[in-house]
Amino acid sequence: MRDLFFIAFLGLFGLMGLRRPFLLVAVYAYIDIVSPQRLSYFLLNSIPISAIAFAMMVGAWLLVDDKKDCRFSARQGLMLLLLAWCGYTTLTADFPVEALTKWNWVWKAIIAGVFLPLVLRTRLRIEALALFMVLCASTIIINGGMKTALSGGGYGVLNLMVENNSGLYEGSIISCVAISLIPLILWLSKHGTVFPPDWKVKAFCYCLCLACLLMPVGTEARTGLVCIVILAGLMLMRSKRKFVYGPLMLLAALISIPFLPASFTQRMQTIENHQGDESASTRVAVWMWTLDYVKEHPGGGGFDNYLQNSFTYFAQSTVTDGGGTRVERRLVTDRGRAYHSAYFELLGEQGYFGFAVWALLHLICFIRTEAIRRAYRKRDGPDDAWVAPFALALQQGHIIYMIGSLFVGIAYQPFIFMMLALQIGLDTYLSRKRKTAAKQQLDRAIALGNGAIA
Repeated sequence: MRDLFFIAFLGLFGLMGLRRPFLLVAVYAYIDIVSPQRLSYFLLNSIPISAIAFAMMVGAWLLVDDKKDCRFSARQGLMLLLLAWCGYTTLTADFPVEALTKWNWVWKAIIAGVFLPLVLRTRLRIEALALFMVLCASTIIINGGMKTALSGGGYGVLNLMVENNSGLYEGSIISCVAISLIPLILWLSKHGTVFPPDWKVKAFCYCLCLACLLMPVGTEARTGLVCIVILAGLMLMRSKRKFVYGPLMLLAALISIPFLPASFTQRMQTIENHQGDESASTRVAVWMWTLDYVKEHPGGGGFDNYLQNSFTYFAQSTVTDGGGTRVERRLVTDRGRAYHSAYFELLGEQGYFGFAVWALLHLICFIRTEAIRRAYRKRDGPDDAWVAPFALALQQGHIIYMIGSLFVGIAYQPFIFMMLALQIGLDTYLSRKRKTAAKQQLDRAIALGNGAIA
């Protein structure tokens, strides 16, 4: 029954996309974020629906959509350069078979990031993509938030509809993504036009924000706690009443501690002392191995080259028994451990050049979005009032994601390339508007001058 529902849902949107091609963008976003093939029992598992949705999206744009306002930015060029470099490192990878498996989904994520700004030609389309990103992620977040509220969750225990612990269904990843979406959710609750912000929309958005905040609790992901702290800092930094909201946030955090599961508070305590947790100790050891690896292989080792790592480190833990409480140190040998960091993931797999291209891409997006925010922050007209808050929401979400990715290997996730596409699309859309307004003003001036001469 579930399989039939997914097929009917996707088929309906696909048919609607024949009349409104942009809806196929929504289908692609839904498939890449929710991954309904993982929720399917047998029908969708055997069909490459992500590739089909991508082909339909691009094909509809080529055949039907209006292309007169399409612009190609330097950041899209950087994405193509990153794609080409990833292709090269895949051909020369240390583990060719495993690298090809990862390449099969990474290239679609990067190409989608290049393509999406071409179709984001209007405010409605920009908002619609942001809305679909929020709604698609909310199918996982609401499920996890409700289970956390009812049962408390637990590390590796919270079931997010699937047994496959990968993609957005992995605890640390969904915690990072959920917190990074909160600024966009709040923007939609104030400036959305697809769903005008009445009390029902606002209530849903605020409840969804609560569910997002519950995700780090339910998954017990330390990354999520770090993201919450960053979110609070970013919101306080832009607030006009810092000395009012700051103490209130601190008070709310203190009040919530007794209601948190004991396992959550115990796990969060390992942030201060990484040696007390084997997972955290392993990450540090992997990062040290990666730095040594790129010194010898500056061009990187291709996707999943971490499979060759091997290292020994000391882990310590507190033991309480009849003799009292003591700290024990033990020697641990591990191998084939993942990077657990987007930065080291890029560095190890793509080398110095790939890392530089990736970092430059994110840096330029951040700078351009900040420039937009500053340029439009004092404009309160009906056509411009939404721009600065939207740029700020994208910027805050981007910062939260990038800080969260310090501790999770999410450098190539389709979600972040969609967020970059939103920033690029917003920039190119506003550039078109400014040039059109300048041309109209020049035409009026010429007309007035000709009238005066006549």
